[in-house]
Amino acid sequence: MSSRSDELLTVPQVLAELGGVSRRTFYRWRELGRAPVCVQLPNLELRVWRSDLIAWLDSRREAA
Repeated sequence: MSSRSDELLTVPQVLAELGGVSRRTFYRWRELGRAPVCVQLPNLELRVWRSDLIAWLDSRREAA
């Protein structure tokens, strides 16, 4: 769930946050159901709440 201090990120911003993952890889992850939760705007562009990206990254942590 988002809050007022949360931020909607564009796909290029998400890719940059992920260290330069390619757009193709990101969309492949979406096809496989392995990408962070996205919001689709009426113009069909995707956005990701920063909090959802952080939660998704946390869920991908591996035990040392």
